Amino acid sequence: MTFLFPLGLLMLVPVALLALTYVVTVRRKNRYAVRYAALPLLDRVIPERPRWRRHLPAAFLLLAFALCGLAVARPEMPVRVPYERATIIVAIDTSESMQARDVAPDRLTAAVSAAGDFVDQLPDTFNVGVVTFAGATVVNHPPNTDHEAARVSLQMLNTQSRTAIGEGVFTSLDQIISVARDPDQEPEEGRDRLPAHVVLLSDGSNTSGRGTDEAALAAVAAGVPVSTIAYGTADGVLDSGGYEIPVPVDSATLAELSEATGGIAYSAASSDELQEVYRDIGSSIGWRTEWREVTPFVAAIALACGIVAAGLSMRWFSRLV
Repeated sequence: MTFLFPLGLLMLVPVALLALTYVVTVRRKNRYAVRYAALPLLDRVIPERPRWRRHLPAAFLLLAFALCGLAVARPEMPVRVPYERATIIVAIDTSESMQARDVAPDRLTAAVSAAGDFVDQLPDTFNVGVVTFAGATVVNHPPNTDHEAARVSLQMLNTQSRTAIGEGVFTSLDQIISVARDPDQEPEEGRDRLPAHVVLLSDGSNTSGRGTDEAALAAVAAGVPVSTIAYGTADGVLDSGGYEIPVPVDSATLAELSEATGGIAYSAASSDELQEVYRDIGSSIGWRTEWREVTPFVAAIALACGIVAAGLSMRWFSRLV
């Protein structure tokens, strides 16, 4: 928490002094009561009540004063707020290794299903694009708000040889640049670009095209984080004409790509884990953190504490204060 008017915190000083005065006064009254009161007589005349009742209204009142002091200082806190618009590119590896069946029914089928659910959970105002990459890259769906068309495009994927992860990133960046200007807003400094994010799923190393290091530099220059999903297991094999070819997942390459671009690296070894990863990504990329002034909320809590203090005092002691 920070404060727009820090000098307002000086209002807490008299509140602290008031609290100290209250403590001293209570102790002095207790001492005088023990010294002068006829204790047996008091036990018969005054009904026994919990001691905390005497102090609870005062505690609420002091808390109300303290919160009022904070309100004067105009506090602000980081608050998660949803993006109104953004561009998300779903990039999926369609190399032949994605046919491995270490994930049921196979890596690609499970990835397509999870990616479709991911598209469905994104806000309707988000531009969503679909890019696939193997030896070459294909723009299956250019980024726009037609999420149903994006989902349908995921059902028409074909596998190819080789894996061009770097080229997949470059193609995704090209698609983001194509919608970088928000048509519904007047261009202005700091707001001429929509927020963008690339979510890239792959199971292997880069074997074709430009490297992931070069792609990471381009993503950083464009200000676009790339979150990666390493999908598959270390024991994955591809059945190729009766021969089993090992196709272990390469988590390290993808982790380096995401870390270099400010994204998040995920790993998933099953369809359930992949669904969870996509849910986690969806809940994070649709939000941003902003510092917002919370003075009205602090003042409202202070008022509520003051009302509680007055209510308890009236209920237990038949007086307002």
